[in-house]
Parts: sequence; structure tokens; C-alpha cells
Amino acid sequence: MTPVLRQIVFINTAHTITHYSLVILPTAVLAMAIPGGPFGSSYGPILALATGMFVFYGLLSLPQGWLAQRFGQKILMTAFFLGIGAGLIGAGLAHSPTVLAAALAFAGGFAAIYHPIGTTMLVEAAGEKPGRSIGVNGVFGNLGVALAPVVTAFLANAVSWRAAFIAPGVFCLAVGLLWMRTPLVPAHLHRVNQRPFPPIPRHLVRRAVVVLMLIAMASGLVFNAFTLLLPKLLQERLAGNGNLLPLIGVAAFAVTLCGALTQFSIGRMIDRNTLKRVFLPVSIVLAPAMLALSFAQGWLVLPLAAVVAASVFGQVTVNDTMTARYISPALRAKIYSVRFFVGFLGSAAAAPLVSTLYERTGSVVAATSVLAVFSVVTLGCALFFPNRKEELQPELWADALPDAAE
Repeated sequence: MTPVLRQIVFINTAHTITHYSLVILPTAVLAMAIPGGPFGSSYGPILALATGMFVFYGLLSLPQGWLAQRFGQKILMTAFFLGIGAGLIGAGLAHSPTVLAAALAFAGGFAAIYHPIGTTMLVEAAGEKPGRSIGVNGVFGNLGVALAPVVTAFLANAVSWRAAFIAPGVFCLAVGLLWMRTPLVPAHLHRVNQRPFPPIPRHLVRRAVVVLMLIAMASGLVFNAFTLLLPKLLQERLAGNGNLLPLIGVAAFAVTLCGALTQFSIGRMIDRNTLKRVFLPVSIVLAPAMLALSFAQGWLVLPLAAVVAASVFGQVTVNDTMTARYISPALRAKIYSVRFFVGFLGSAAAAPLVSTLYERTGSVVAATSVLAVFSVVTLGCALFFPNRKEELQPELWADALPDAAE
């Protein structure tokens, strides 16, 4: 295995860990919410304990570009692995809501490192056609989302909900120790045979950045709320019994796997098409599928949830490639940092939104209906995004006039 490939393996593994750690609680809560338990017997208040995790996950993404310049990518990624590991173990050992919320927030703060830093490292290593690499990386990220419900359900059912936090925490620490022993490949070595970044008209760059920030706010809420809702949604519509955790976990895994496989396919499509041609059809299906999911019953929930997952997760690959195509390498880490900071406004609202709406209505219908409304914002972003052939032939950007027709 070459040094570059070894580094990409760690980056992809880190993406899995990031999303896995963020969605342990939504399944674990089904085993934690018991009468007389230390956290009470109500689903909503326990789920709301993840609010700090998502706030820190978004809020602390902002300074990562600056921290990378000051301390380097190697140190930050080391802190990522060790910090998440320690936070998850702390959550597994918690005996009060306050300690659990603090431990989750601690893990979320270190999870904030990944997307600004890890995605920048991946794009640097991917070359001139990053779509496929970003798509593969997206598969690994959503593999974490897919594995979390099924592994958490198995550990909670076979051992205890505490094991569902402690086991992945130990795994994170082990990967972090291996990462510390792995030399970092300098960024300039990735670009030895690459052409310089092309001159792109400023008005198009500004337009792309505006879309990126709007998407970050809307998709941050939709992505996190959907992953939080999924286990409860499947419990309500399929199992109807909290004792059937393994069934719920397997169903959630199957749904999320559809999203992960879609990311891989979209990654390959992006390298052959302009971003808008891929982004628009993916966005069109989201709102109606989410609205239909609000009212579907029985096994019809599975294909609808799979369509929603495919659209929600597929957009992530498109969005990451937007930055790679329109933002110069020198600014990418900072743009990724700002983008994920803006996204925290949505992701941080996901847990309290879901828990509040569920407590007031007693079902997930209200929450999924609200997400359908926010999905329309994403469609508007897809319509507004530039559609330029120069994306596929960067050498043509030099001839593009600032007021060229699109």
C-alpha cells in the first residue's frame, strides 16, 4: 500500500467514525428509556441530550482552517481520533443526564475536525477528478450512519446500551494510535502532476459560495434530523415494539446503505457531468419523498426511506465537489470550515426540533413534514447553481468572460 493510499484509508475511516459517533444515541435511547432508569422513560428528553453534540460539531468547525495552518493536519486528525474515543467512552460510563450530555458534546467537538480537514486532505489527494474519490469517501461516511443503528441495537440487546458507546470509543482510540505512527504525505506531493487551479470568473465563484452556504443550512437540518428520526420512524411503522431493536437496526442499516451506494454512483457521474445536471434530479425527488414518508405505513416505509436517504446523502457528494471545482486549494480548508459552521445552524437544531415535535404530537409525522418544507430550499439551490461546461474542461475557464451566458 502506497503512503498516499494509506492516508486515504485513514481519511475514509475517520469519515465512518464521524457519522457513526453522531447517531449512536438515537438507537441507544430505545434501550435507555426505561421506567426507573437514570435518564427517565421518555424518548424526547433523552434524545435532546445530543443537542450539545451537534452544536459543538458545527460550531467548532469554524476555526479548523486556521488551526490547520497553525498546528498542521497531522496533529488535528490525531486529536480527532483520540477526542472522539474519549468522549464516547465517557458517554458509556455516564450515570446522569448532565454527564451524558457533556460527554456527547465533548465527542461532537472533536468530530468537528473531520470535514474541514479530512475533506481538504482527500481533495488534495484525489487529483483533477475528485468526484469518484469524494463518492467513495461518502460511502464510508454513510457506512457509519448505516452501521450505527444495527451495531448499537446488537450491543444494547446483547450486552447493554453502555457497551454501544464504549466499544466504538475503544476502536477510535486504537485507530488514533495507528494514525500517530503513520507519516503524513505533504500536500504538495499530491499535486506534482496536476495542472494549476484555473482562473474562474469571480461572479461564478460568489454564486457557488452562496449556494454552498444556503445548502449547508438546509441540508444540515435535513441530514441530521433524518438520521436521528430513522430508528424511531421504523419502530413506529414496522416493529411497534421497543424490544425488537435488532429488527429496527437491520432495517435502518438497509435504508442507509441505499444512500451510501447512491453516493458512490453520484461520485462517478460527477466526473462526467456538470454539477447541476447531477444535483437537480437528486434534489427534485427529496421533498415529495419526505412528505410521502410522513404518512406511509407498514413496509412501504422502507422504499420511501431509501429514496430519501439516497437523495439526502447523494447531495453531500455534490456539495463537496462544488468546493473542489470552484474554490482554489489555498482557500478550501477555510471554505469547508465556514460551510460546516453555517451547517451547524441546521444540524444543532435537529435534535431539539425532533424531540420537541415528538413530545408535542406523539409521532414523527410533524417532524418529517417540516423536513419536507426545508427540502424545497435545497431544490431552489440546485436551480440557482451555475451549469458550466468548463467544470469538465478547466482549461476553458481562461477564455470564459465574466458575463458569459450559462
